[in-house]
Amino acid sequence: MSFTQLGLIDPILKALTAEGYTTPTPIQAQSIPVILERKDLLGCAQTGTGKTAAFAIPILQILQNQKQTARGPGTIKTLILTPTRELAIQIDESFAAYGKYLNITHTVIFGGVSQHHQTKILNRSVDVLIATPGRLLDLMNQGYIDLRYLEIFVLDEADRMLDMGFIHDVKRVITKLPAKRQTLFFSATMPPEIQKLSQVLLNNPTKIEVSPVSSTAEAIEQKLFFVDKKDKPALLLHILKNENINSALVFTRTKHGADKLVKILVQAGITSGAIHGNKSQNARQHALAGFKNGGLRVLVATDIAARGIDIDELGHVINFELPNVAETYVHRIGRTGRAGASGIAFSFCDAEERLDLRDIQKLIGKNIPVENAHPYLSTHPVSNHVPITKKFPQQKSYRGNFSQKRRSAY
Repeated sequence: MSFTQLGLIDPILKALTAEGYTTPTPIQAQSIPVILERKDLLGCAQTGTGKTAAFAIPILQILQNQKQTARGPGTIKTLILTPTRELAIQIDESFAAYGKYLNITHTVIFGGVSQHHQTKILNRSVDVLIATPGRLLDLMNQGYIDLRYLEIFVLDEADRMLDMGFIHDVKRVITKLPAKRQTLFFSATMPPEIQKLSQVLLNNPTKIEVSPVSSTAEAIEQKLFFVDKKDKPALLLHILKNENINSALVFTRTKHGADKLVKILVQAGITSGAIHGNKSQNARQHALAGFKNGGLRVLVATDIAARGIDIDELGHVINFELPNVAETYVHRIGRTGRAGASGIAFSFCDAEERLDLRDIQKLIGKNIPVENAHPYLSTHPVSNHVPITKKFPQQKSYRGNFSQKRRSAY
């Protein structure tokens, strides 16, 4: 199937061709016709499946085909709610790319920066607003945003909203939405609270499920390194001696850990930057741009900050610390091996992380191959064997009970 078979208008097809798009991904091929028919949609798809284009392309076509009507300041036709600044910016860039030959206005708002520029744009009517929950509610309370004319509502990364403690903000936004609307609901996983939320929001939705979270791309080569906690920095430096690793996205659990690791890498002569919640928006964008253009060889990130990172041809992901939620492992390594490309994911495991490893391997349904040929092999080796069953046990989740103290670590 090609994009030309999806009933898209010529200006969008022209923009897609300019972006090098010819064949839709599975979620795009299934979602675009449903959305164009103005039906509600429940999409279960993990990162890297082309989800943003799956809703951005048909929304642009719907808006372009409508007759333009006079609207007051702050009025919005489409609202896209997403959890992080990086993801919001990425979505806005996608609307700019796919809609470059259309007369559709769009803007993005998020916290951590002055609201002056954002409110200046909102003083005019905007067709598409991409927003994070906190700043959206703040500007709504100040009277800058009017949702009475809203026609399409997109809730993106719903499970991550729950992880980050934003679910109550999301529910407050929902109370302000008009009853008559089209709703598009996307989530990589469907824990019970997210299922309940989807039932409230959606009206007889079409369900599309692509790449369930328990699956990891076959193109991604996974390796496990057993190492004592104190030796992890040395092991990372040892691995980065390999000149074939042109770039690596390294995950830590905490903001402090990310900053500390960057200092170690820079002292070793490896160009590196960190991206996490304590960094200013300008600092985060500067680090991300440096990584994308090759100015930085290593980008160290926390999970929440990295969720919106979309980097073409990223060869390596390194889990400096294993995540304590098994599903996060799938999201992390999914940063590489995108769109059919190959990729490599290395994971460091110390004795304290053995339970996290067990949960990860139960979720993905296989043991991660162990790399023993390295100089920092743990003095307290951990068994890598886990029982593989056809039916995976339900993952224990902290969603909805994520304390403020714990959230601040990210």
